[in-house]
Amino acid sequence: MKIVTVLGARPQFIKAGTVSREIARRGGIREVIVHTGQHFDANMSDIFFDEMKIPRPDYHLDVNGLGHGAMTGQMLEKIEVVLLEEEPDLVLVYGDTNSTLAGALAASKLHIDIAHVEAGLRSFNMRMPEEVNRILTDRISRWLFCPTDRAVENLRAEGFGGFGCDVVRSGDVMQDGALFYRDLAVKPEGLALEEGYVLATVHRAENTDDPQRLHAIFGALNEIAKEKQVVLPLHPRTKKILGREGVFLSGGITVTDPVGYLNMVYLIRHAGRIMTDSGGLQKEAFFFEKPCITLRDETEWTELVENRFNVLAGADREKILALYRGFEFNDDFSTDLYGGGHAAESIVTTLLEAR
Repeated sequence: MKIVTVLGARPQFIKAGTVSREIARRGGIREVIVHTGQHFDANMSDIFFDEMKIPRPDYHLDVNGLGHGAMTGQMLEKIEVVLLEEEPDLVLVYGDTNSTLAGALAASKLHIDIAHVEAGLRSFNMRMPEEVNRILTDRISRWLFCPTDRAVENLRAEGFGGFGCDVVRSGDVMQDGALFYRDLAVKPEGLALEEGYVLATVHRAENTDDPQRLHAIFGALNEIAKEKQVVLPLHPRTKKILGREGVFLSGGITVTDPVGYLNMVYLIRHAGRIMTDSGGLQKEAFFFEKPCITLRDETEWTELVENRFNVLAGADREKILALYRGFEFNDDFSTDLYGGGHAAESIVTTLLEAR
């Protein structure tokens, strides 16, 4: 069996690495990896692939820096060329990026089966480009690998049982990766950390592009920083917006440049609490048994909220502070919400049995 895997961003490579390692371990599948280049990342050097134990891409399409339509269109065109050349049995896509949708569309138009990892997730916010990408990708996929029971329920509610596809509750490949990289984590060089610090990330456009939300979130972080060190890996785009909007950062906030994944795992493992608008970091907080306050109005990971490992604070300064000081989090992390680190095994077994 030959599989073409389409990826476009560093987090996708980390997720896909868990499945690639299982493919290599099991045999019986030849994997060809296509990097669309959607998110240009200077950190994705040869050293990145060596340290993360991830196979290097076979194709680099170098599509980036464009609007959604132009980017998706160029990817679709270039991926089609690769698929015609490679003639795979299956195209494997991850998550909800433009690369995910382009890979799935290219395969669908060539009548190549598609497997979608992280299928069935829903924020029910159609203003999010990611929501559109994931819904469309799900609809044209042959195998839908769902990370959670709720993802399976979402697909059933949308009628996927009658679409001629296989819905599989595989578990979450991110948990596989977190367990794999846990002991490879490295402290960021030169960063002084206090006991029980708060690890915060803010990057989502709904927060950074709305001055009212931005000021509210950082007003709360400044207040928290009077009591506890706040460690803030800051994306250059967010940093630029903070300067433009005149957002003040107190001395209690330790600002760092974006860090690599192994550094980030270290920061998560040693934090006292997580505050974020990132989808992935919400789950990683759970994997490493840390309470999480989510700076969004909704989340795809509703099971974390339902089980009180996570709480939605939105961008309300007073609500953020009240939850930080008073919310009673569940501290029993033994609950199996994401497959316990066996997602890649489930995915590869399913695909091998379908040959």
